[in-house]
Amino acid sequence: MYTTTVSTWCTALVIGGALIAGSAFGKAEEKGMSDSWITAKTKIALFADSRVKGSDISVATTDGKVIIRGKADTDAAKQAAEDIAKGVQGTKAVKNDLQVVAPPKREAIDDKDDSITTRVNEQMAKDPQLKTAGIKAQTNAGVVSLSGEVPDLTTSAQASWSAWQVPGVKAVKNDLTVKEKA
Repeated sequence: MYTTTVSTWCTALVIGGALIAGSAFGKAEEKGMSDSWITAKTKIALFADSRVKGSDISVATTDGKVIIRGKADTDAAKQAAEDIAKGVQGTKAVKNDLQVVAPPKREAIDDKDDSITTRVNEQMAKDPQLKTAGIKAQTNAGVVSLSGEVPDLTTSAQASWSAWQVPGVKAVKNDLTVKEKA
């Protein structure tokens, strides 16, 4: 187990070093940073910063706009995470959806969040319109965030309404993108 852990860390450090150096993707800044490159670089920067260590942060990037979600131990850690994400080259904007949750309370909240996410996904699976829409639900401190791409505004609204029907949901953030019709 120790060998596996050391191998995993070494691999992460090598990949992280390559991403930070920019050699993994060539001269990405000449054409604009790819969203996956920005996401990877942001994750590495967050992981490496001692101010946000121990925080449970996920990163998503769309068109250079970074969304950070999850849990931070303190308000200072939440702000530090936002500042770090803003400092990543290629980032156009940062939406900070982090919830401040003290570590002792986190386990109980994580269990509740996981069950809410499961119930939201089950609720959407019951609806023929939402079942195949490819909507991803994530819950942080009772707040459900919906992401993905949907065919129209009706589907987006239906997804929000469906999530609101689940017990335990405090709020719904609809980050769904409506597909452009050609």
